[in-house]
Amino acid sequence: MNIRSAKEKDIPRIIELLGQVLQIHADIRPDIFIPNTTKYTDSELQALLKDGRKPIYVAVNAEDVCVGYAFCQLQEQPFSNNMVPFRSLFIDDLCVDKAARGKHIGERLFEYVKQEAKRMGCYEVTLNVWAGNTSAEGFYEKMGMQTKERTMEYIL
Repeated sequence: MNIRSAKEKDIPRIIELLGQVLQIHADIRPDIFIPNTTKYTDSELQALLKDGRKPIYVAVNAEDVCVGYAFCQLQEQPFSNNMVPFRSLFIDDLCVDKAARGKHIGERLFEYVKQEAKRMGCYEVTLNVWAGNTSAEGFYEKMGMQTKERTMEYIL
């Protein structure tokens, strides 16, 4: 297995994997997520591939077929009188094909993202996890992540 920057040829597989992630979220929060949709369209993915501040990394098998991805966003902490300025690499989405899970692909993707964040001069790697996605929470805790802040809601 190899990890590299995503290419246009990866878009069909990325769309499939986005569907897997969406279904997990739709099962947890059917009040928010629409089943059988994806977060991005083909054209939106094409645009993202050209955006250097939003790198997409893919894990590919020996046949160079995408079996996982990590969508990232480079973020700068805005200047504030009470906070130190710093740069973060935010993982917007990370997925391993359900047929390829259990082979440490997610761990390798996460480690790759950490290395890229260091290379970019980032202070931290961050992400959000939906409440109820216990397998993702467990995975990220296993990777050494800890809660920094929580978003809470009150549904009207």
